[in-house]
Amino acid sequence: MKTLALTLACALCLALAGCGEAQNRPVNTDGALAVALKNADVPKDEAYNVKIKEDKEGGIPVYKVEFETSYGDYDFEIATADGRIVGADYEVKEAWLDRLGGKPVDMEAAKRLVQQKVEGSSADNVRIWQEADDGRMRYEGELFYNGMKYEFEIDPRTGRIFDWNADLRK
Repeated sequence: MKTLALTLACALCLALAGCGEAQNRPVNTDGALAVALKNADVPKDEAYNVKIKEDKEGGIPVYKVEFETSYGDYDFEIATADGRIVGADYEVKEAWLDRLGGKPVDMEAAKRLVQQKVEGSSADNVRIWQEADDGRMRYEGELFYNGMKYEFEIDPRTGRIFDWNADLRK
């Protein structure tokens, strides 16, 4: 009985905090920030210069969420109606990749990382290729899903998505 009560309490806390990629219910500014932090895999205590304002993106009312960390800058557009991410742009400074840690991934595992980040998508729809820039290997690619175009770069040594762009396509 204690386990069930604890599970229900945790679920309620997560719901009130606005966690989740798409919540299918209205979100407030705290919920929009929680969605952005979760998607970016950034702990709340590492985000600073947080700015949240109401705006429109493609005719959709959104919260524009911006924040910085010591390792990158982050910009998100979160739909106010349902907590869906309709735009995202961030890049982690490559000098931080090894410090942030992770575990090595091959190309198939990298595809699954992207698929897991875009709820409901399929790894089969992820186009990915290997590139080298400044002597560092990377996986680059794109995914089109549910009216969104996603572009990304993943570090094979850490499995970190260090460059992420998501744009609503009309």
